[in-house]
This record gives sequence, C-alpha cells and structure tokens, in this order.
Amino acid sequence: MMFPLLALEIPEPIKIYSQFGHPIMMWALFFTSVYAMWLGFQSRQIRSAEPEKRKELLQKDVKGKHFILGSLLLSLMVLGTIGGMAVTYINNGKLFVGPHLLVGLAMIGLIATAAALVPWMQKGNETARLTHITLNITLIGLFGWQAFTGVEIVQRIISKLGS
Repeated sequence: MMFPLLALEIPEPIKIYSQFGHPIMMWALFFTSVYAMWLGFQSRQIRSAEPEKRKELLQKDVKGKHFILGSLLLSLMVLGTIGGMAVTYINNGKLFVGPHLLVGLAMIGLIATAAALVPWMQKGNETARLTHITLNITLIGLFGWQAFTGVEIVQRIISKLGS
C-alpha cells in the first residue's frame, strides 16, 4: 500500500531554506534558556530574600514567568529537535549520527527530566530542586556547545549551496 504523502515532492527552494529554520530557532531558544535560568535563580532567592527584595520579586512574578518560559522551552526544544531531524532527513535521505545529533537528543532528555521534577519541587522537595537546577545548568552548557557545532554545520550547508 502506497502512502501518497510520502511520495510528495518538496519544492527545491523550500528544501534549501528550511535548513535554516532549526538553527535560527535553536539560537533563539538558547538565549531564552539563559533568561529562564536567570528567572529561576531569582525565583529561588524569594525564599531567603529580605522582605523588601522578596516583595519586589513576588511583584515581578519571576516564579510564574520561569514556569511559563520553562514549559514553552520544553515544547519548542522538542519540536525544534524533531524539525531539525526531519529537515536533515528530507534533504539528505539520512540522519548524520554524530555528536551534534546525540547531544541534542540528550538535551531533550535533560529538559524533560527537569520539567518532570516540578511537582516534587512544588511540594518543597529540596533534592528535586537541586536536581532540577543541576540538569538545567548542564543543559545550558550543552546548549552553548550545540550552538557552535550547529554554526559549523550551517557553514557546511552554505558552502554546498555555493558550489
């Protein structure tokens, strides 16, 4: 049985320009992740802050912003990773199994695990909080590395386009 959508031919300009969606999205998510981490650290300060600082942080709703941004990041990182893999497969007929792909998949596991700790954190579990922080700091470090290895991949794509 033939699946008609699998036989769909994607126009060449779309195939070419779609290769840049993943890197652009991931760079935006990298900077968003750094901002989310900053909000998370501010949120953590609420517990130990002086009353005036605590009031200021509560008014800014850093905890709520961190939670919403974290949820958005989880969703967009998963979709962006799947999208990057799909575009690579569409353009090359295969995935390139190497450090960039493997670390990207590991990052999805890290952010999903960090998000899964939230219910325990909401109940005051300090081990869950510290694990959440550790996973997300690791995620930011890997994200930074991924950004630069991704630039190398984009440079290879651009050089292929020019030849």
